[in-house]
Amino acid sequence: MNDVTRVFLNPKEDLEISQGFPWVYDNEINSVKFYDKNSKSVKTSSLKDCLVKDGDVVEVYAAAGGFLGTGVINRTSKITVRMIGSEHADRILENPAAYWKNVVLNALNIRRVNFSETDSYRLIFGEADFIPGFIVERFYSDGKVYLVVQFLALACEVFRKELLDALEETVKPYAVYERSDASIREKEGLEERAGWIGRTGSEVIKIEENGIFLEVDIARGQKTGYFLDQKFNRREAARYCKGKKVLDTFTHTGAFGLNAYKAGAREVISVDISQEAVDMVNRNITINGAQEKMKAVCADVFDLLKKYEADGEKFDVIILDPPAFTKSAKLIQKAYGGYKEINLRAMRLLNEGGILITCSCSHYFDENNFYSMVMHAAKDSHKKVQILQKRGAAPDHPVLSGYPKSEYLKCAICRVL
Repeated sequence: MNDVTRVFLNPKEDLEISQGFPWVYDNEINSVKFYDKNSKSVKTSSLKDCLVKDGDVVEVYAAAGGFLGTGVINRTSKITVRMIGSEHADRILENPAAYWKNVVLNALNIRRVNFSETDSYRLIFGEADFIPGFIVERFYSDGKVYLVVQFLALACEVFRKELLDALEETVKPYAVYERSDASIREKEGLEERAGWIGRTGSEVIKIEENGIFLEVDIARGQKTGYFLDQKFNRREAARYCKGKKVLDTFTHTGAFGLNAYKAGAREVISVDISQEAVDMVNRNITINGAQEKMKAVCADVFDLLKKYEADGEKFDVIILDPPAFTKSAKLIQKAYGGYKEINLRAMRLLNEGGILITCSCSHYFDENNFYSMVMHAAKDSHKKVQILQKRGAAPDHPVLSGYPKSEYLKCAICRVL
């Protein structure tokens, strides 16, 4: 054995890993075999007692001894090993710069099938692109390419230099902004971090999507500043909006509403609880010359839907694109109630034959829960619902086989009767 640490799983814990699941939890590990530099010998111990440094590259093995792949260990996290490759560790460590450049280049090339050089898209989608915890958004603004990066796990943080160098070589960005200011880093034993990496650019940029222009605040906007995953869903939803009165809720930047306006909606109301978001929506309305047909409202969507119902307000199209109502499997039932309430009220506010575009971005609230919720919301609102389209994230958010969490976005286009 060389000095690469080997992690052995408990019996039967190898099935998910062999199917592509990229995480090994602490309670799945039976023993760790490592090289003790002090005694210059190989030792075997429990996970708790092993002399292994968090951030080390390790090899993962089934209980029977079959090799499963290579990952990065972090005993601070419940996700103790994040898998980074199916190769043995020496293949990765002999030239990590070349290895990660190849991974980044593969991700870039597959995006080029569906996106042009002037498009904005997600370039790296963490585990689904075989770089655990690493998120990269590529924004095209006024002839410049901006990258917004997130290092959300130790598994990518330890290869920080190699990954940034790979992005520099393959993408040649004008500027790179880091948004590693997510609380999930604490679970990885990492401090939050944000700011420019190298050259300073503009924190508020302007991108084009489906023929509309949008300001994006990459420094202060939610997560990485803009939700690129809904691009094609916004374009598809807009097809139902010509000549219609549209309510766009949880709007963030006004993107769904502006796509509706571009498609010929006669009236659009975009709603968000954040005044900062509403201010940005108003700027985006002005940029696109939509002032006569579109307005932004600062309100709690739950309260506003109740008010509209009490006032007898009606709409032809309603868009529900809320933030994740649950980030825990334990809170699914509470989330179910929240999703059901807004969907039920939206169905009541629609004119006969109106269109409901309803979404959920929580991977814990899976497809079965989502479509069950739509069915029960229809039942309790005494409506009939035809689901015209079942949609997901754009192709810059690939789904990794064996890793259901990568299939997180649900978007249903429904006709309500």
